Amino acid sequence: MRLDALLAALRQQLGAAGYAALTAENVRIAVNQEFIDGEATELRSGDEVAFLPPVTGG
Repeated sequence: MRLDALLAALRQQLGAAGYAALTAENVRIAVNQEFIDGEATELRSGDEVAFLPPVTGG
């Protein structure tokens, strides 16, 4: 499965607002704890996909 297929499935489950939150410009996506840059990334069974929002610290 490719990441774009996962995103399409999440869009169906979460609706437009949930999908927009996951794919916002400032949200980074990591697969197996490594940042990725494209939705064409191949996923394998057992891969961990994380959606990381911006975080501020102080």
